Amino acid sequence: MAPAKQLALPLEFPGGEPDSGKRKALHSVQPSPWMARVLSRDNLNRALKQVRRNKGAPGLDGMTVDELPDHLRQQWREIRQQLLQQTYRPQPVRRVLIPKPNGGSRPLGIPTVLDRFIQQAMAQVIQEDWEPRFHPHSYGFRPRRSAHQAVQFGQSCARQGQSWVVDLDLAAFFDRVNHDRLMARLKRHTPDKPMLRLINRYLKAGVQIDNQKEPTPGGVPQGGPLSPVLANVVLDELDWELERRNLHFARYADDCQIYVGSLRAGERVMVSLTRFIEDSLRLTVNTRKSAVDRPWKRSFLGFTLSRKGQRLKVASKAIDKLKTHVRRLSRRTRGHSLFQVIAELKETLLGWKAYFDAAEVLSPLRDLDKWIRRRMRSYVWKQWGRSGYRELRKRGVSVKLAWNTAKSAHGPWRLSRSPALAQALPARFFRSYGLPELAAR
Repeated sequence: MAPAKQLALPLEFPGGEPDSGKRKALHSVQPSPWMARVLSRDNLNRALKQVRRNKGAPGLDGMTVDELPDHLRQQWREIRQQLLQQTYRPQPVRRVLIPKPNGGSRPLGIPTVLDRFIQQAMAQVIQEDWEPRFHPHSYGFRPRRSAHQAVQFGQSCARQGQSWVVDLDLAAFFDRVNHDRLMARLKRHTPDKPMLRLINRYLKAGVQIDNQKEPTPGGVPQGGPLSPVLANVVLDELDWELERRNLHFARYADDCQIYVGSLRAGERVMVSLTRFIEDSLRLTVNTRKSAVDRPWKRSFLGFTLSRKGQRLKVASKAIDKLKTHVRRLSRRTRGHSLFQVIAELKETLLGWKAYFDAAEVLSPLRDLDKWIRRRMRSYVWKQWGRSGYRELRKRGVSVKLAWNTAKSAHGPWRLSRSPALAQALPARFFRSYGLPELAAR
């Protein structure tokens, strides 16, 4: 894909010099300090690049990310004036439901691309202002921080004897953020009324569900660039409360684990923190998913720990989720060539491997590699159909073994682990097609 072109945004007098009346009107509105940073040329160009890099579906107005630069060239002067005069009104977000691996769905709000651009410009300024204030053990949606760092901190705590974990799950966090508390906390370090007013308008913009607009009295809709940094502003209060209590913890967005030395200590922490979260933060702890347990019995950001040595290991849920995706791509009735199927799998597997390459226990990944190759053998056998015997013989399988396999009453999945297919379609065959190996280091 070609790199996004830098858009020289018309920040003051786009399209030529305005007449004297317009010039006076434009000069009469001076941006507040924070809005001046939001509307600076460098900040807007960075925001535009990020929105184009993130891509994403259109919002309610149907405008695509690729159409945004031309729209800004034509309309930016008017949009900028609305932002300066505090008359800009964000559009409602388009609500879509994303299926969860364990059933149910997660709501995702898709703002228009123009609102994504403005939100991104605002988020960059808020991030710069709040970044020095955030707790060092908050790892989500922050520069030079990652999920791997959060997981590795938890691992170090377990190895130092804090072998019990308080695993907190906040129920529907992004939907239940209290707007009043969020705005009050923002006001402490961002005392800029135009900026705060615009943030509040985004929070109250509403959602569109089946052609019906619904209000948003609470929450920060997932899908907008502002939501991650606002989530960190909300939960920063929890971080510093944990610090005040001298607790070791790692938090990534609304995923939080606290590491303690005993079951009794963990139970005390769970009770007191649940009270703090519900009374002070006005959020809800999901008691069904939260627990005090051993680290190797819980997962955190897709990882868990081995019981011996507390080595990083891919959690079973993450493996099951990948298997579901692989099953869909390698469905035997798809009718695609093996090359096409592996090309699609490759994109998924390389991304998965890039994240889970931090795993230190490789045996589950070796088993996963074997399972994926078995899926591929099953796919190939189905495609061979009646020519299975000839294809096996061409690949060096003996007459007897090829004949017995071809005439077997068993289906493709059962035969995918047969000696004949293992010999005809070894691991090196799939490597030659570019199939990644997850356990390879």
